[in-house]
Amino acid sequence: MSAKHTSPIFIGKMIRQTSRLRGGNGSALPGLIVEKMYPQFLEDMLAQLPDGVVIVTGTNGKTTSTKVITGALELLGKKVLTNPSGSNFTRGIVSTVINNVTLGGKLKHDIAVLELDEAYAVQFIKRVKPRYVLALNVMRDQLDRFGEVDATARLIEQVITSATKFVVVNADDPHLVAATKHTKAAVFYYGVDASLRPQFPTDDELLAKLEKKPIKQNNELLVKLKTYSHNTPTFLVDKKAYVEPFKIRGGYNYQNIAGAFALIKLIIPSADNDEIIESLAKVKPAFGRGEIINYDGKHIQIVLVKNPAGFRQALNTHEENEDVFIAINDDYPDGRDVSWLWDVDFTALKSHGVSMLSGTRAYDMALRLRYEEVPAYHVIRNISSALDQYFSNTKQSQLKIYATYTAMLAIRSYLVGNKDLGESS
Repeated sequence: MSAKHTSPIFIGKMIRQTSRLRGGNGSALPGLIVEKMYPQFLEDMLAQLPDGVVIVTGTNGKTTSTKVITGALELLGKKVLTNPSGSNFTRGIVSTVINNVTLGGKLKHDIAVLELDEAYAVQFIKRVKPRYVLALNVMRDQLDRFGEVDATARLIEQVITSATKFVVVNADDPHLVAATKHTKAAVFYYGVDASLRPQFPTDDELLAKLEKKPIKQNNELLVKLKTYSHNTPTFLVDKKAYVEPFKIRGGYNYQNIAGAFALIKLIIPSADNDEIIESLAKVKPAFGRGEIINYDGKHIQIVLVKNPAGFRQALNTHEENEDVFIAINDDYPDGRDVSWLWDVDFTALKSHGVSMLSGTRAYDMALRLRYEEVPAYHVIRNISSALDQYFSNTKQSQLKIYATYTAMLAIRSYLVGNKDLGESS
């Protein structure tokens, strides 16, 4: 590599380190500077990877799926470059590469597994063509940013079409199945058993209330989620059932993990199915995505919610012995439009009620629960004050917190600071 290219890398690393010393996460600024000095940096660096690039995209589950794929591939012997901070925009990925590349411009990795927001993914593929794409789902999310589902589906279709080798698609999402029609890559499907389909309605089914008549699945599945109970899913692969207790919980996570399982089979065809599921099962939850934290003698689970389908599925895990805390913010990363709360069925909370509502849109949430006749016992918009009051007055040992993105970050900071604990129970 020439000196004119070595210099931007050195400068980028110095800016990243300085930013971190000053309390920032060093996420975007180094990428901005390096791209100005070396416009082909991203393309040149990622071209070195012998196994290419994986893009994980979709509305729900990108962060957890990316962590699961990365963790399992590492356990199976691959050296993986990923964007664990959730910097799922191109400049954030440039900064991730800066952090990992040598001053001589070498990446000592086999493969990159990158979580990409639907809109940013379309920008990324103009520069780097992924070898693999995992497409999880298409749901209404951040209507002020993405618009309705059809617009999001068109973005993901562009990503799917850009894949050069394999595409892994959720067979239970008709938008994604339709999005494969123009790709030249080989397409493989994953999905859930017909008996589980009512638990995983598409966005269209939620709107039309067609849960009892789910769309029929017409594609052969490489991996099928057969059933699950508590923390133990059963996957059907090559006509054989694989059962393993997981550190990650939740039916919606197991649906996405079926896609991760299929993807890993394609990346490492020599890997044994038993090895793959054992590797997947060892990965801990991504922070704030079902993460379990012990705090002041209490067992707390934080669940990120950001759209009707995701909140609905999260509520399926509610247990009667848990207190419930809901925090809804409307900052830019959350989406300004919170009308989606009216499309969530909150009847699962009716018998026990909600102990605390918080966040900038706490009173919108309170109104929504009022119409559902779900008791809400306290409303405090300031999240720290709400947590202070909750912990001062409760003796309950089990708490589940449902929170939008920025609210989740504030809650997690209150409980554990910036530690990435994974599952700490």
